[in-house]
Amino acid sequence: MAVVIDTLGGARPRHPEKQNRPDTPVLRKPEWLRVKAPGSSGYNATRDIVKSNGLVTVCEEAACPNIGECWTKSHATMMIMGEICTRACSFCNVATGKPNALDPTEPARVADAVAKMGLKHVVITSVDRDDLADGGAAHFAAVVQSIRLTSPATTIEILTPDFLRKPVSAAELVIDSKPDVFNHNLETVPRLYLSIRPGARYYNSLRLLERVKERDPTMFTKSGLMVGLGESKEEVMQVMDDMRSAGVDFITIGQYLQPTRKHAAIDRFVSPDEFKAYEEIARAKGFLMVSASPLTRSSHHAGEDFARLQAARIARETAA
Repeated sequence: MAVVIDTLGGARPRHPEKQNRPDTPVLRKPEWLRVKAPGSSGYNATRDIVKSNGLVTVCEEAACPNIGECWTKSHATMMIMGEICTRACSFCNVATGKPNALDPTEPARVADAVAKMGLKHVVITSVDRDDLADGGAAHFAAVVQSIRLTSPATTIEILTPDFLRKPVSAAELVIDSKPDVFNHNLETVPRLYLSIRPGARYYNSLRLLERVKERDPTMFTKSGLMVGLGESKEEVMQVMDDMRSAGVDFITIGQYLQPTRKHAAIDRFVSPDEFKAYEEIARAKGFLMVSASPLTRSSHHAGEDFARLQAARIARETAA
């Protein structure tokens, strides 16, 4: 487990806003959440490409449990606009603070890494950049455009911030860059936003997903939830309904894992059988794709899931 007093380059704590919080209990993981430590040759090759291009990945910054599996398969989720976030969500391991200026060379460096890794599908995410007038929308669009130029056959999935309190044109700029999948995670149920995602607003995030479909009805939309934070089954089902009302095609549901003792505590570990039940409910509600398991994360198996998503749409249109 990461330690909250770890510093970035020895200069400051990773989570300064959490230093004075009381420690929360850390529950022992059940067998179904155990993963192998990374270290294969494929993992090392991916790490070398990421490092040589000077890139940041959410796989590392968010301490994703699937990093060994994904990097072995040359799958890495690029995190653009730096590694320092302006938000302080209580579930997230990404560092909080004042970000550095945007690097204008980053879009080209990301595109170069995608080409070197030979990716058929790539996921691009970012920190929140509330300090920027457009929330980083133009930079996001530039990254998508750079990948299109160097790897035109690669499909692109973006996992964006909420662009809260930014002009409507900011989200539209990202939508108009034409990613194949537009992902924005609701993360948790509305009741828990104040404690889990205090810098965000549930209905703003929901409206962002709805706006994507209004501007481009053909674009796939995706959103995700963490469970195990104290939500009820009924609340999760209501979020599913809200997502479907916003036209969301693909829902992911995974177990919340506590990064440090200073982060939000795990209320409980949700069993694999409960995840299976959530999957069945979501499919019945009309989602084209559902991924629900303890280790499900937004970008886990994203390439394979995108192919299934396309096939599901074709099958539904054919049946209609």
